[in-house]
Amino acid sequence: MKAEIIAVGSELLTPERVDTNSLYLTQKLTEAGFAVHLKTVVGDSVDDIETLLRAALRRSRCIVLCGGLGPTEDDRTRAAAAKALQRTISTDTEVLEALRLRFARRGIPMAKINERQAEVIAGAQILANPVGTAPGMWIEEKGAWLILLPGPPREMTAVFESQVLPRFAELGSGRRLERRTLSIHGLTESEVDSRIAPVYQSYPGIQTTVLAAAGCISVWLQRWRSPDEGISDLEELSARMQKVLGDFVFTTADEKLEEVVGRLLRASGQSLAVAESCTAGMLGAAISRVPGSSAYFHGGVICYSNDMKVDLCGVPRELLEGHGAVSAAVAEALARGVRSVAHSSIGLSVTGIAGPGGGSEEKPVGLVYVGLADAMRCTHMRRIFPGDRHTVRELTTTAALGRLRRFLMPGETIP
Repeated sequence: MKAEIIAVGSELLTPERVDTNSLYLTQKLTEAGFAVHLKTVVGDSVDDIETLLRAALRRSRCIVLCGGLGPTEDDRTRAAAAKALQRTISTDTEVLEALRLRFARRGIPMAKINERQAEVIAGAQILANPVGTAPGMWIEEKGAWLILLPGPPREMTAVFESQVLPRFAELGSGRRLERRTLSIHGLTESEVDSRIAPVYQSYPGIQTTVLAAAGCISVWLQRWRSPDEGISDLEELSARMQKVLGDFVFTTADEKLEEVVGRLLRASGQSLAVAESCTAGMLGAAISRVPGSSAYFHGGVICYSNDMKVDLCGVPRELLEGHGAVSAAVAEALARGVRSVAHSSIGLSVTGIAGPGGGSEEKPVGLVYVGLADAMRCTHMRRIFPGDRHTVRELTTTAALGRLRRFLMPGETIP
């Protein structure tokens, strides 16, 4: 069953606000057996919303609108939906009384303008809002379901889960979207696809999508299945892809790289400390995002200046003068130094030129070194990353975590 989502609100068409409701709704609709084939953001225009709704009713079985149900003049979803459906709007006395009681319990007088939230489209079923003042509506129109939800995420989620999901359970087709995910580090998007294409081309019934983000690649395998169907082909394809990708696959469980690294540190009983120059705390922040990371993460040092590299991590000044702060020698010295200072099993360091200035022909913008040291080994990795300052720092953080994962693996190698 096809579904589409329409997010209403002129503020969503500005750089300041992001439509997060659609992400939540996509997940829930998919889990309920719908195929979300279209998402739209529209401003607070009755004509624009009406035009979108008329088209949506022709192409989708389920249409979910969120936003525009508030009490103010720019909340126009009700009026637009009524025009698209050619239905009237009237005040529902039960909804109005419930609104008055809600305000009375809070000890706040209800403004006249709030009465608009009791206006209901003819034939609509009320979707009670347990956490706000704007109720939603469920409307059936020529075999399609039109669902109007409030815009604030907390209210939208509450109405959807308490009022809409139970209805979906009764109406669902039973078909579900099954997905398997492979997360890869150390290969480019094109390298991943060249390795797995000969495999997935043998499974035309499974949709394979290769996605790139922040230095990692994800491969999504998904297909719809009926209750009486198994998923052996999905499992088989996933296993075959893992075989051709080898240990470049760092998880098949939708984990982040820092979670996998944390699990390896826990399993090995080792601890970690980091010394950061160009990332200035991003690496430590990623590692400590994992709940329970204090069991293995001792902490980090932000040593941006040469003096801080000397004073906090014990980097010999002659190394800095002879090789420069962005060098293999300094990266390794930082790793050894922070390991010693933090009394950790492993020291991890990053130093580089994030730009936009500071580069040279010998050391261009984007040049990064990652250093690693434990009781027996000290090594480094050199990379040149493209992109702006933020991108270089983000890719450096991912590269350092990926290098640490390799460092923690038996018989590690630098890919």
